[in-house]
Amino acid sequence: MMPDMILLKGPLQSRNFRLLMACNVVSVAGSAVYFIAIPFAVLRIGGSASDIGYVATAGLIPLIAFLLLGGVIADRLPRHQVIVAANVLQAMAQGTSAVLLLTGHARVWQLAALAATGGVGAGFYYPAAQGLLPQTVAADQRSQANALDRTGRNTASIGGAALGGVLVGLAGPGWGLAIDAASFAIAAVLRAGMRFPALPPVAATGLVHELREGWHEFISRRWLWSIVLQFAFIVGISAGTINVLGPLVADDRLGGARSWGIIVAGYAVGAVAGGVVMLRFRPRRMLLAGTLAVPAFAVLMFALAVPLAVPLDAAAALFAGGCAEIFVVNWTTTMQQEIPPAMLSRVSSYDALGSLALAPVGTVVAGPLAGAFGTSAVLTAGGIIIAVLTAAVLLVPEVRQLRRQAPAPAGPPPAAGLPPAAGPPGPADPAGPAGALAH
Repeated sequence: MMPDMILLKGPLQSRNFRLLMACNVVSVAGSAVYFIAIPFAVLRIGGSASDIGYVATAGLIPLIAFLLLGGVIADRLPRHQVIVAANVLQAMAQGTSAVLLLTGHARVWQLAALAATGGVGAGFYYPAAQGLLPQTVAADQRSQANALDRTGRNTASIGGAALGGVLVGLAGPGWGLAIDAASFAIAAVLRAGMRFPALPPVAATGLVHELREGWHEFISRRWLWSIVLQFAFIVGISAGTINVLGPLVADDRLGGARSWGIIVAGYAVGAVAGGVVMLRFRPRRMLLAGTLAVPAFAVLMFALAVPLAVPLDAAAALFAGGCAEIFVVNWTTTMQQEIPPAMLSRVSSYDALGSLALAPVGTVVAGPLAGAFGTSAVLTAGGIIIAVLTAAVLLVPEVRQLRRQAPAPAGPPPAAGLPPAAGPPGPADPAGPAGALAH
C-alpha cells in the first residue's frame, strides 16, 4: 500500500468522520458559490460598493453577537445537533434570498436582513464546529483527520468557486444563492445521521460562570490572544479589501463574475496544495511556521491593487491560499495540543469573537475609503499593514518558541457534546482564528 494511502486510511474508517467530511465538502462548495454570488447580487439590483459592505456587515454582526452564547451551548449539548439547527436556519435564509432575486423582488435591505438571519445561525455553528471533528476520530488520528478534512474542503472550494463564476455570469446570482441554500439543507441531513455515545451528566454552573472559565483559558495564553489580536486587524482588512473591493475590481476592470470566480478558485487550488504539503510537513515550532506564512495575504492585495491580468491575479491568489493553509493547519495543531477539550468551544468562541471584531468595520468603510482614496490605494495600504502586523506578532516569545509535543496514545473518540474534563487536549476545527468561516 502506498504511504499516502496508509496515512489517510485511519480517519476514514470512522463513519462519523466520513459523514463530517461529506457535510464539509457539500457545505464549503455552497459557500464558495455564495461568496461569488452575493456581491454581484447586490450590484445586479442597483447596489453600490458600500451596499456590498452593508450586506456583508449585516451577516457579521449577529454572528459576532451570538458567538459566546454559541460556545456555551456547544459545550453543553451534542455539537452535531447544534450544527443541524444552525444549518436549517441558514438554509431558510439563503433560500428566501434566492426566491427574492429570482422573482425580481429583491432589495438591498432585504438581502441585508436575510444575511443577518444567516449570521445568527453562523454564530451557533462556528463554536460547535470547532469541537466536532476531534469527536469523530481517535486521538492519534486527529492530525491526519484535520489535514484530510482541509484537503476536502479546499477541493470543494475550487469547484464551488468555478461553478459560482460560471453560474452567476450565465444565469444570475439568484441561482447561486439557491445552490447555497440547498448545500445547507444537505449538510443538515448528513449531520443528523451522525451517531455518538450518550452524553454523561453535566453539572449546570450558569452561563456567566462558564463564560468566565472560557475567558480565563483564553487570556492566560499569550500566544493565543496575541495572534487573535493580529487577526482582528487582518480579518477586518481582508473583509473590506478582498470581500468588498475584490469583486468590485473584477466587475470594473477584469471582466466580471467569471474572472472573480477564477481568482477565488486559484486561492482554493493553492489551499489544496498547502494541505497536501501539510500532510507531511510537521514543523516543531508550529506557530512560527504558520505566522511566517501570513504575509502571503498581502501579495494578493498588491496584485489586485494594480490589478494584474487575471492569470497573474489567480497565481497570487494560489500563493496566498497555499500559505494560508500552512497557517491554518499549524494553528489547528497548536489548538489541539494546548486547549483542554472541555473548554474547546468556549475558547474557540473567544477566538472567533476577537478575530471578527473589526470585520464589520472593514466591510462598512471599504467602499467609502475606496471612493475617497481609490481602490488601489486602499488595497496597497491593507497589504502593508498585514506585513507590519506579522512582524509585530513575531516579537512574542511564545509564538517563536512553542513546540510540537509527541502525540497521545491511540484511544476511542470522545462522546458528542461535552468532552471529559480530564484527558489529552483535542483539536479545534481547522478554520484558524476565524480566518475562513465557511458554513
